[in-house]
Amino acid sequence: MNRIESKLQSLGLVLPPPIAMPPGVSLPFPWVRLSGQRALISGHGPQNSDGTLAQPLGKVGRELTIEQGYQAARLTALGMLASLQRAIGDLDRVTAWVRVFGMVNTAPGFHRMPAVINGFSDLIIQLYGPEIGAHARSAVGLAELPFDIPVEIEAEVEFSG
Repeated sequence: MNRIESKLQSLGLVLPPPIAMPPGVSLPFPWVRLSGQRALISGHGPQNSDGTLAQPLGKVGRELTIEQGYQAARLTALGMLASLQRAIGDLDRVTAWVRVFGMVNTAPGFHRMPAVINGFSDLIIQLYGPEIGAHARSAVGLAELPFDIPVEIEAEVEFSG
């Protein structure tokens, strides 16, 4: 077992299968686009271990607390890692988490988006360490996200050949 998979297992975390899209929804793009030694990872939302959308849904600052938003961002990281693993085979091939763009479905007046997206960043840095896991990042609030998910995150990583 590789290093990242071992860390996930020691934390009791499981990578989910591909997301189960709602009936009638198809997406005309790949979850991960490889370009040279870079992987551009499409926006992911929080998933359960069976691939379904994780609950609760709604706006952080109204239906969800900051802590629930943080957990949603953490679940989003697991879904993204699963997609990345399917694309490059071995998560140990990642040499740098370059950029993360975090979007939070926010209630009017909510302004603590960075605290929510920390759920993603904290897990990536815990798994990869500060040398590989540290990344440039934005965390913004939006009025709506697809399917009323609380968090959507996209990223870019470099990997070895």
